[in-house]
Amino acid sequence: MNSIKAAAIQFNVKQGDVDANLAYVRKALVRVAAEGANLALLPEMWSSGFSYNNLNELALRTQGIVDELLELSDRHKLVIIGSMPEPNGDKVFNTQYLVDNGALAGVYRKMHLFSLLGEERAFSGGDSWLCAETSLGKIGVIICYDLRFPELSRRLAIEGAQVICVSAQWPKPRQEHWRTLLRARAMENQLFIVACNACGIIGKLDFFGMSMIIDAKGELLAEAGECEGEIAAPLDMQAMADWRTQIPCFKDRKPDCY
Repeated sequence: MNSIKAAAIQFNVKQGDVDANLAYVRKALVRVAAEGANLALLPEMWSSGFSYNNLNELALRTQGIVDELLELSDRHKLVIIGSMPEPNGDKVFNTQYLVDNGALAGVYRKMHLFSLLGEERAFSGGDSWLCAETSLGKIGVIICYDLRFPELSRRLAIEGAQVICVSAQWPKPRQEHWRTLLRARAMENQLFIVACNACGIIGKLDFFGMSMIIDAKGELLAEAGECEGEIAAPLDMQAMADWRTQIPCFKDRKPDCY
């Protein structure tokens, strides 16, 4: 596919309120589909937030939500991506579900847990990456803190990812880290980045939003402010391929030397 239209659905995730979050997403998916989007990205832990007191209980609802996303993606002809809690014994995985026009194209379990906030106490870490073959081409996925580990994004690029989707709950005051790291991952891997952050006050943290869509040169195609809403932009795959020809970084790599 030479061009796809990607959208990021930025909203204030209601901690522990699955029904409210799901209701918001249902309406937002209708909006972005009506605007011609065929890829819709949601924030990290969008269904429940990091509601640690009852996270295991909330995780039991995830399979039902995935089933509904399968139906919604088929109805609206969308690839839908976002992370939710997945049951795993006495802990949970922070799992990115990639739903493609009515089929589950893959799952990715957050590899890098944010030790500063003690995520490892409630979450199990994943141990494998995901670069999925979809109806829109190859899509790689990472979650929030993964963004600080360039090895993971490079692996996805080597595996052929044309787009890397980043779901996050990235709070203030680290806005410039978010902006800089997203652009760096796009530039160094010469691919599209679609990043969706939460916004507003969630628990004790203040989230700045600033969801972004970035091209292979690191140039912003769309950027959200701090309020709820959607952004969208076309991703020109031929322009990406042309840029990779102009500056052939992958051909010039020396992996045996690293």
